[in-house]
Amino acid sequence: MKNKREITKTILKGLLMAGGIAIVSTSPYFATRLIPALIKYAKYKKKQKEFEKKKFYNAFYKLKKQGYVKMEYHGKQIYISLTPEGRKWAGKYQIDDLKIKKPWHWDKKWRVLIFDIKEKQRSKREALRGKLKELGFYQIQKSVWVCPYEFKKEIAILRSFFGLTSDEMTIMEVNSIENDQKIKSFFKIK
Repeated sequence: MKNKREITKTILKGLLMAGGIAIVSTSPYFATRLIPALIKYAKYKKKQKEFEKKKFYNAFYKLKKQGYVKMEYHGKQIYISLTPEGRKWAGKYQIDDLKIKKPWHWDKKWRVLIFDIKEKQRSKREALRGKLKELGFYQIQKSVWVCPYEFKKEIAILRSFFGLTSDEMTIMEVNSIENDQKIKSFFKIK
């Protein structure tokens, strides 16, 4: 059941769609035009909800068919989980949504990320560089990147996604970097 606010919203939208604003409420035709328009709008919203529900179910079963999701029945209970392939796919979306949070005040510490990924994993290395640029890191050297904000959680996700070890990717926290004016300018900090 809808709450009063949703009903009010529906009525107002229905009025707008039916041109009810232009109809003067003193007109004898006001109710005869308004009520059918509101009913039509309410039916439209119901169909839209059913369509959204159907889209959700279709997407879910497509994921199941592609092998990203598995369903298991234990008695009357249904257990839904990601397959290993589904976890990889979901991890891609987690990577796409990564952002480094910028605090109100900089704590005057630099976070430095150093990585050493073998030449035979070049595509992985280039993908990581692209993601670091996207996250707003500053590149000091090809595999040395810096950021003034905390990023351990985000790098842990990247490390896991790319299958890197702490030997291949290291985080340092330093108090100063020689000639850091370009870096400060890049991050717009003083």
